[in-house]
Amino acid sequence: MEIVGTGFLARSLRPLAGRHPGTVALAAGESRTSGATDADYAREAALLRDVAKRCAAGGQLLLFFSTAATGMYGLAEGPGREDAPVRPATPYGAHKLALEEQLRDSGADHLILRLAHLVGPHGRHHQLIPTLVRQVRSGSVFLHRRAVRDLIGVADMLTITDRLLAAGLRADTVNVASGFAAPVEDIVDHLARALRLAPRKKYVDAGAEYAISTEKLRALVPQVADLGFGPDYYRRVLNDFLAADGA
Repeated sequence: MEIVGTGFLARSLRPLAGRHPGTVALAAGESRTSGATDADYAREAALLRDVAKRCAAGGQLLLFFSTAATGMYGLAEGPGREDAPVRPATPYGAHKLALEEQLRDSGADHLILRLAHLVGPHGRHHQLIPTLVRQVRSGSVFLHRRAVRDLIGVADMLTITDRLLAAGLRADTVNVASGFAAPVEDIVDHLARALRLAPRKKYVDAGAEYAISTEKLRALVPQVADLGFGPDYYRRVLNDFLAADGA
């Protein structure tokens, strides 16, 4: 598998680099869920257009990573599903949805994976868990009331991606998530206990609950049942992150 990109997602995918010949994984582009400009979004659209054109000409499968987070499913009624109409909740979600449509119209073979919040070593400075860890260590954390996040560890994302590619899916979209969204305050509390700190909490009246459907994922990859997804799964993801961060 050819990996396009050099950031967190691209580095996370490296264990699959020797597998799935004929696949190009586009793991580059805008990763900030807020603060990106129209020019940033335009650059990602241009990159996708160029890579899709190359894949169509060479008969390669383009693996594209979209989002299953609040930006995509925050306004959904019930768990966000791949086969249901989507009303994006943020400019970032609208951008990712537009890129999905751009890819479907490109003529390239493709597989779209809508990722939950990916957690692992070498996370970008602006991502959720690195940000929360910094705030906990600083002694003060800003929390959005009612906010929840579905976390998934890098190793489990790799297992799922490997299985989906091995299944030979084409022209399909799949949520890659645990299916269990943890309150962000619970995430902060776990980080604080693990770091033996007691940060002050400052609340902002923002945020919303949401859920990601994993029904399709579980049907396509029955091995998901062995990954330990459940209400406490996020704790293992955070512990793994802190262990790698400490190392």
